[in-house]
Amino acid sequence: MEMKKLLLMMAVTTMAIPSMAQQQLKSGLSLADMDQSARPGDDFFTYACGGWMKANPLPAAYSRYGSFDRLAENNTKRINGILKELQENSYAEGTVERKLSDLYKMAVDTDRREKDGLSPVQPILKRLEAAKTTSQLFAIQKEMMPAGAPMFYGAGIGADEMNATQNILGVNQGGLTLGQKDYYLENDPATTKIREAYKLHIVKMFRLFGFKTGAAQKKMQNVMKIEMALAKVSRSNTQLRDPKANYNKMTLQEFQSKYPHLQLEQLMNAKGIDSKYLQTLVVGQPDFMAGAEKVIAGLSAPAYRDWMEWRIINGAANLLNDEAAQASFDFYGKVMAGRKENHPLWRRATSQVEGVMGEALGKIYTEKYFPASSKKRMTTLVENLRIALGERIAAQTWMDDSTKVNALLKLNTFYVKIGYPDKWTDMSELTIDPSKSYYDNMRECNRFWNKWQINHTAGKPVDKDDWYMNPQTVNAYYNPTTNEICFPAGILQPPFFDPEADDAFNYGAIGVVIGHEMTHGFDDQGRQYDKDGNMHDWWKAEDGKNFTERTDRYVEFFNNIKVLPDLNANGRLTLGENLADHGGLQVAYYALKNATKTQALPVIDGLTPEQRFFLAYAGVWAGNINEAEIRNRTKSDPHSLSRWRVNGALPHIDMWYEAFGIKEGDKMFIPKSERLELW
Repeated sequence: MEMKKLLLMMAVTTMAIPSMAQQQLKSGLSLADMDQSARPGDDFFTYACGGWMKANPLPAAYSRYGSFDRLAENNTKRINGILKELQENSYAEGTVERKLSDLYKMAVDTDRREKDGLSPVQPILKRLEAAKTTSQLFAIQKEMMPAGAPMFYGAGIGADEMNATQNILGVNQGGLTLGQKDYYLENDPATTKIREAYKLHIVKMFRLFGFKTGAAQKKMQNVMKIEMALAKVSRSNTQLRDPKANYNKMTLQEFQSKYPHLQLEQLMNAKGIDSKYLQTLVVGQPDFMAGAEKVIAGLSAPAYRDWMEWRIINGAANLLNDEAAQASFDFYGKVMAGRKENHPLWRRATSQVEGVMGEALGKIYTEKYFPASSKKRMTTLVENLRIALGERIAAQTWMDDSTKVNALLKLNTFYVKIGYPDKWTDMSELTIDPSKSYYDNMRECNRFWNKWQINHTAGKPVDKDDWYMNPQTVNAYYNPTTNEICFPAGILQPPFFDPEADDAFNYGAIGVVIGHEMTHGFDDQGRQYDKDGNMHDWWKAEDGKNFTERTDRYVEFFNNIKVLPDLNANGRLTLGENLADHGGLQVAYYALKNATKTQALPVIDGLTPEQRFFLAYAGVWAGNINEAEIRNRTKSDPHSLSRWRVNGALPHIDMWYEAFGIKEGDKMFIPKSERLELW
């Protein structure tokens, strides 16, 4: 059989499922969300979203607030409603409903939390203060491991990227309270201000927990010395995006020989992982481990103690009284994110309970809010997007046919998850004890999940039915080691998915999300994994070179975007997401055309279907953001800022020019020869 015919057959493995009947469906758009005084060719983000942004100014409790965040907020209200309903009824002890009700009741019991004050944490702080040697401190650290203990690096069991059906221990860099090295090492005015505020915050928190000013100051210096040293040997978020560079397999014996002071085996044993499951492991960043080895080897007992105390205090602050929570917010909320006030207690409590019992809440949520019809229509959309992406892959001229075959095989083996899991986690062994403090119960939740995760993964094959998001989460993901795309129920509602809206809206909104996640399988990271989830190079050398040459242009384009007068976007950090946005737009548009080719959609409110497609996409990213959060996300977030997910992506989509009549002279116009192109 000719290769071109084979490619076409593989690209269209099933007939495209026809579009739903459109006669009774609405546009899904609100003209009030637009600012039609803006020209679409000059600033499409403002044109599409300006009305929404004016009507929804940034709330005091937010650093960024957009249509995405509003949906998440509405979902949080739904989850809170479920928790309140549970409290209005009686449930037998040991039931999930009783555990949820009891935990939330403790979370919002301000009288009890104020009465407990900081006392739930004091016993462990006293023990650490009484320890005189590093050996005594290490013994305390090991005791804490089953429910979570401070560590200078990260370690956990997950899929082996070179043998994706099997689990393996992974060891990675860590130990930085601020999360990434930039905050410790960069010296621009904005970062320096944050770092100095962080030092003051550490002192403030130690004083709050009973230490005198001089002692608190000394503890801060010890913490900063350790974290600065770890930052210097840490890789940047951009460097962490290279899968091959962050995969280094070795034996436990080799690890122990190179980094004896990290004491990996003892800590993992204390956590509950038997040594027989540790004999082979993957080290993400050997250079960090070597640096951490030197840091730990040279630690004095006081420095070791102070760093452990700081991590415990920092992690506990939001689970204690109002004074501790407010002190934490003053730095993380106000200084780092530019927020003016904290969220109300009910919202914080809901998020905290959701963080440890989210799947249990998700089961109730989907039974209440996710109709079977939505799952059915999503299945249709996913299959049509899969076909469209297959056609796009088959049509590329820069790829060899053999590489296309492998790409299409990968596409056709995507494992699709929609709405909620087929099986739910058994939480019968989790104990929630109202006689204990809220902090202690949250620690018990950590202990449960740690034990569950070890029992579920250590020495076991990867369970492809595991979900990595709760059903109510407003998000979606692609996971390369299981080659899966997942769309939780939480995102399957407006502004992403509207069962009452026509295909122009839904393909522009949730359709692009579907295409986005599919394209992740073929972005600069995803393309390094095959259809079975294993990391190996299945590309012909010339095709890989062509891919890199094309994607480097995306890096250059986004690097040149000014997000603030003194700050550029990071095109390398955001490359994967920018490729997925571009691919998602392309694929969703062609899927819309395929789905409606026998039944043309009408003009509604003076807008063509093509125009509504792009407006629906832009509407997903409507929002306002403050300067502090712009800086924070530009340093840390692999996604471009919302404005640039619109104004940075659309100028490279030919169909957008056609839909809105964009011409040379318009500010967003890019000559066709300079437009970025991949899929």
